[in-house]
Amino acid sequence: MSETEFDLVIIGAGPGGYVAAVRAAELGMSVACVDKAALGGTCLNVGCIPSKALLESSERFHEASVGLDEHGIKLDGVQLDLAAMMARKERIVQGMTAGIGGLFKKHQIAFFSGTGSIPQPGSVHVAGKDGDIALTATHILLALGSEPVELADLPFDGHHILSSTEALALPQVPERMVVIGAGAIGLELGSVWQRLGCEVIVVEFMDGILPGMDGDISTQLQRILKRQGLTFKLQTRATGAQVTGAGVRLALASEESADSAIDCDCVLVAVGRRPYRSLSGIDELGIAKDARGFVTVNERFETSVAGVYAIGDLIPGPMLAHKAEAEGIAAVECISGKPRSLNYGAVPSVVYTEPEAASVGMTEEEARASGRSLQVGKFQFKANARAHCMGAVDGFAKIIADADTDRLLGMHILGPQASHLIAEGVLAIEFAASAEDIARTIHAHPSLSEVVKEAAWATQH
Repeated sequence: MSETEFDLVIIGAGPGGYVAAVRAAELGMSVACVDKAALGGTCLNVGCIPSKALLESSERFHEASVGLDEHGIKLDGVQLDLAAMMARKERIVQGMTAGIGGLFKKHQIAFFSGTGSIPQPGSVHVAGKDGDIALTATHILLALGSEPVELADLPFDGHHILSSTEALALPQVPERMVVIGAGAIGLELGSVWQRLGCEVIVVEFMDGILPGMDGDISTQLQRILKRQGLTFKLQTRATGAQVTGAGVRLALASEESADSAIDCDCVLVAVGRRPYRSLSGIDELGIAKDARGFVTVNERFETSVAGVYAIGDLIPGPMLAHKAEAEGIAAVECISGKPRSLNYGAVPSVVYTEPEAASVGMTEEEARASGRSLQVGKFQFKANARAHCMGAVDGFAKIIADADTDRLLGMHILGPQASHLIAEGVLAIEFAASAEDIARTIHAHPSLSEVVKEAAWATQH
């Protein structure tokens, strides 16, 4: 093969794309990856990783400011150096990006910087800063990711009306921020700036936060976040914004008031994300999409155009980095003749607030709507010794099991390190375990994981 001929060309170097590239190389394919941005995609550069870095830093600042007296640690004059905090975030991103570059070099994966598009099956056009390149490929994998949804009445301007990208890099702490959307992105970034001293008001169209998450989790988390200082305006929508000399005047409408306004420094619009398809050739090739604009694929992740595959945020399902990674591996294994399928019922979701909220499987509402008889067990962190030692007793674990078979249907955790604890539920659902299996598994003492065990025991009574 020439330097522009490959078994597989992947457009997109985010979690789905770069993981797929490495796996394909391990399977013996010659691989190229194309992306107009840095390696790692949205997740690494302006999404998951920088937001978690800021969440961790802001929590450390908050704890140092108000939370260490009971540990016998006295601190005076705690000061925020926002520039240093942002610099730490960037160092983490750059280090992770360099790590992906090292993986590409190790596995001899060619990386082309530029906008990739498919003029015809078997061909990828790369429009780069140094000119255009034509690649040929037996297989093409689309891993384009997604972009923030922009509201028609509140177009992004990067200064006053922000997407999550700009909200990760503010040069100073705003006095007041309005967050539109009480999903994971809005709550996480709202928490960052609230901890650093900003007044944060969350506007949500629905009647509760985290739509789609188990109701007990979202209700309790809202109470905790309100106690921490966030203000919530539910069943409210933004109808427009006027940029003034002092900031933004945001127009709102709700059931209580048809017309009201909030003055703030900036507005973060976090109402969701949509598949990124611009300049990719998807529409020109006639690749089939569903009514919401997601690319449709078969069980092998192949689109309606033979030889072209798609994964991640581009196709239906939760827009999560780990879902894209799993699909990337499965797709290239299918391409190589090793058929794979994914259990989408075992994909966890996490909200990295403090405390964290994590979920896998059915919510109680979904399980009851399915007509099953249920056994539901809950256990509070305030009854857990390790949680008391950590000073983190808010929240609970909840387990939903089929009353007839005891098979685990869902696990939901609100509490410290929920993102780690949920892995036990993911594994249990993947292996079709019962609640009793979890209850009778010996968990270390003292540990937070005992909360999961006790919630499982609670389903057995």
